[in-house]
Amino acid sequence: MSAVREWLTVYLKGVFMGAADAVPGVSGGTIALITGIYERLIGAITSLDPRALRYLPRLHRRTERAEFRAALVEMDIPFLLALGTGIVTALVTVARIMDYAFETYPGLVAALFFGLIAASAVVLYEHVSLDSPRRVAVAVFGFAFAFALSGPEVSNSMPNSPVFVFVAGSIAIAGMILPGISGAFFLYVLGQYEYLTGTLTEFTNALAGLLSGGSLAALVEPGVVVVAFCAGALIGLFSIAYAIRWALANYREATLTFLVSLMVGALRLPATKVLQNTPEVTPMAVGSVMAVAVAGGALVVLVDRFTEDIEFA
Repeated sequence: MSAVREWLTVYLKGVFMGAADAVPGVSGGTIALITGIYERLIGAITSLDPRALRYLPRLHRRTERAEFRAALVEMDIPFLLALGTGIVTALVTVARIMDYAFETYPGLVAALFFGLIAASAVVLYEHVSLDSPRRVAVAVFGFAFAFALSGPEVSNSMPNSPVFVFVAGSIAIAGMILPGISGAFFLYVLGQYEYLTGTLTEFTNALAGLLSGGSLAALVEPGVVVVAFCAGALIGLFSIAYAIRWALANYREATLTFLVSLMVGALRLPATKVLQNTPEVTPMAVGSVMAVAVAGGALVVLVDRFTEDIEFA
């Protein structure tokens, strides 16, 4: 019973991580810090060893099965599976909610994202350093780059292709496992967030339909996109995420300055979408937008209060 309780706890922590990563703002890595599993998560990821696959062709032997099982436990695979299942559960659930929200309340969703991103930039501002010309240049470049990238003429022109989704997944995974910026933030700036939430919902609907006797054809198109994202995330997990961790370890102030500047520059995107989807400037419309933005910001500030004594790493 204690083992079941332990894995259920890990699963629920994964749910919280997935929910955080499903919207721009607080990252799943931050939630991992709050719940006390961040070091174990990074340790498990960095201990993954593909050489364990050598046991697969010989699993019919008892000794090989035992060694394979021992290798999985040593890499903490059971922990990653329980955590990953929770993350996927939250991602699918939140994707459904956001897919509906984009269709029904696009202006308010943009306002929520504005509040989440703006508050995240504010709470991370203490890590920004502008005490040298080089760091000022880094900040200016980060802001200008994100501002240009988040313009409607650029964001709307981003291709919704498996290849680009692969690239977006490799970038987003860094935000998903590192404290600070949510992986959804990168997807949002790259113009893939709305597309991927809709595609994930379409994929899960097709999968449920297949299990109940539906057509396999309906699963193929969204399935290709989901596989492309997962493949990109897997590659990014062992490349971009490591690169960012190296940058934080060796150029911490400059890296955080760049990341926060990205967030500030990217506020152009939700601000533009709020204006586009709020055609009538009435007290009710303005009040609703401001209330949702403040609620998003308050959520980030609340999370920050729980992590104020945790070192950003």
